[in-house]
Parts: sequence; structure tokens; C-alpha cells
Amino acid sequence: MTHGLNRDRLVAFAMLLPSIVLLFIFVYVFIGATAYTAMTDSSALQRLSRVPANFVGLKNFTDLFSGVLDTRFRIDIVNTVFFTFLFIVVCLSVGLLLAILLDQKVRGEGVFRTIFLFPMSLSFVVTGVIWKWLFNPSAGINVLPTYIGLPPGEFRWFISQDRVLEFNWQNLPSILAIIAAAVLLALTLWWALKKRTVYAAVGAGFVLLISTWVLLGGAATLNALPRAETHGFNLALIAVVVAAGWQMVGYTMAMYLAGLRGISEELREAGRVDGCTEIGVYRHIVFPLLSPITLSAIIILGHISLKIFDLVYVMGGGDLLVIDMPGINMFFETFRGQNFGRGAAIAIVMLIMVAAVIVPYLASNMRGESKR
Repeated sequence: MTHGLNRDRLVAFAMLLPSIVLLFIFVYVFIGATAYTAMTDSSALQRLSRVPANFVGLKNFTDLFSGVLDTRFRIDIVNTVFFTFLFIVVCLSVGLLLAILLDQKVRGEGVFRTIFLFPMSLSFVVTGVIWKWLFNPSAGINVLPTYIGLPPGEFRWFISQDRVLEFNWQNLPSILAIIAAAVLLALTLWWALKKRTVYAAVGAGFVLLISTWVLLGGAATLNALPRAETHGFNLALIAVVVAAGWQMVGYTMAMYLAGLRGISEELREAGRVDGCTEIGVYRHIVFPLLSPITLSAIIILGHISLKIFDLVYVMGGGDLLVIDMPGINMFFETFRGQNFGRGAAIAIVMLIMVAAVIVPYLASNMRGESKR
């Protein structure tokens, strides 16, 4: 019997081997090649001159984050952070609201579900064209008030130059250190409350004090840029968030609706018997049970937002910095500027950003499966 089991494993491995080899070559080998290119000065001029590219180490990366001439990349990073946060919040909140409404067994549920899911059948290119027309400052939504005798709207939408929440890029290390200290504080308090002992509280407070001092002290010695450079939330991103949210809200609605339909009515009724109001039922029963779906939606939406390209390219044409994203910058650097090393460096930064979202989720899933 053992011999037969080993034979089955060998057959299964032999069947999977071609896929494993192709995956290794066309994914991991190419990632390695891109990482190496990112640490060289590879360019069209270097290749035309038929001389080997010089190894420059992390220079391309340091130039992106602290080079005087690399303002565009830093604008892209700030835009990505704000866009990702707002995009996820809009999709989760509106998707959950729509799912709760449809879960009330409303008449014509199938029609509404189809309407909400329809935008997902469109490509981001089509979505970008539609919303670019709607957000045209001299037409579209801005002229709607004129139909009822009011003056037209003045918001510039995706070409707005207005900006809020401004900060100096020179202070970025200190800002990141404060965020890290806040996260550490939350985790420490959670651990201390979970242990519920005086020793745990004292130990957690000591660790927090030392860690905060190290973080803030270390950040104070760094300098993100040799001169002042202001960044912030460009209001033009609101148009991109609305367009992207319109397309992906149906996805989160479908996920939440499936989760709601999977919660038995007996659990809800038990909560009502215990004295919970309808809001309390959602707060103490429904929402906690939907947390795995929320996490999955955050991972997928975050992955989409971090590598978004086509929607922004269609709406802004690739040259509108107020809504620019790293993917567009990488495209211009690599295929128009012919700066392959710098383009590869941007690609690696994007890979790290996506991996920071995906890898913890995959590790958590694998750990959960191993415990079963």
C-alpha cells in the first residue's frame, strides 16, 4: 500500500512539474531579472553602445525617494496611498450597505443585483472614458444645476489643482515613525488587555516606551530630502475614486451578500431574544461573522488599487500629475524614456507594495489550513 501511495505521489509530481518549471521561469526568474536591472544603469543608450550596464546598487531606489529630480515618483506614492485608502473605504461601505438592503428580501432583488454588478462587466478603459465625460469641468455633472436655473458647478474634478492634508517630504521618516509607534501602542494595549495582569501591563508599557524612543530618535536623524518638498491629497483623486468605486462596489456587494445569506436566521433570532436591537444584532453577530469577507475584500481591492493603470491613463492621459500613479510612471520611464534601470526600480517598489498586502494574507491562510 505504501508503494502504491509513493507511486501516486510521483505521478502527481510529474504531472505538476511542467507547470512548476514554467511558473519558476516566467515569474520568479523574471522577477529576479527585473530586480537585477533595477540595480544597474541600463538604458537604451547603454544598449545601443553595446557596453555592459554598470551595477549601481540601490542608487535608483534612493534617487526615487530622495533625488531632487524625482518629484513625480513621490507624487505617485502619495497619490497611491490616498487613493488606496479611499477606494477601499468607498467599496466596503457602499458594498456593505447595498448588501444589507438586498438582504431584506426586497421585491425585484434580481434586477437590482444585476444593475449593481453590471459595472464589473466593463473594463477600466470603458469606465475611464465614461467618467471622463461625466467629470468634464465644462460639461457633464457640472452643468446639471443649469437645468433647474442654478449656476454651473465650478469643481475641476480630475484636473483640479487643489490639495489638502499637506506635509513636507523631509518629515516623512518622522511621520512613519509616529505611525509605527501608534500601531505598536495599539498592539501593546491589545496584548496587555488580553493577558489582564499587572506584570503584562508594566512589561508592555516598558517595551512601548523603549520602542517609541528608538523609533522617534532614529527618525529624527534621517533626512528624506535635501530640500523642502510639499505633498498632500490632491482633490482630483476624488474623481478617480468615484470611477473606480463605481466599478468595484458591485464586487464587494456580492461578497457581503453571500456572507449575509450564509448567516443562519437562528443566530440573529437568538440575539433578539437576548435583548439585542436590530443594530445590536448587526454589531455583535453579523459584522463579526463578516470579518473574513472584509479582510478578503480589502486584500483584493488593495491589490487592484496599488497596480491601477488603465483607468488613470484614460482619464488623465498619462501626463496629469495630480492623479498620476506609479504604474504610469513606470511605463513612461521604461518604454518612452528608455531608462530601463529606473523603470525596473519602480516596478520592484510596486511589487513590494503589493507583496506587503498579499503575503501576510496568504501566510495567515496557510497557517489556518495547517491547524485544521
